Amino acid sequence: MLTDEYRYKILNSIEIKPTLSQRELARDLGVSLGKVNFCLQSLIRVGLIKANNFRNSQNKLSYMYLLTPSGVEAKTSITLLFLKAKIREYEMLKIEIETLQMQVDDIGRLSVKDENED
Repeated sequence: MLTDEYRYKILNSIEIKPTLSQRELARDLGVSLGKVNFCLQSLIRVGLIKANNFRNSQNKLSYMYLLTPSGVEAKTSITLLFLKAKIREYEMLKIEIETLQMQVDDIGRLSVKDENED
């Protein structure tokens, strides 16, 4: 399953460094090499990226991944979706942190009150 998050991260990484190896990409994303290979093949199949062999490379397994025009367009849309999701996540975390802070403050007030009653 290729989530919007992985789609965004892969397209972004490829745009920044087209010569990135699958192994480097797997390490950067914190996923298996097999998952990266699956994701790249999926993106190639739907036409968002293309893979070209380095013609003058000593390592004939080296590829350069390039965003296609559709890939650039998709990356723009996915970036917006990813940003909106992260903003929602941030807002929810912010509320949770404020709630926890109030609970800690209440516990602190109760502890101080208990000490004063002794």
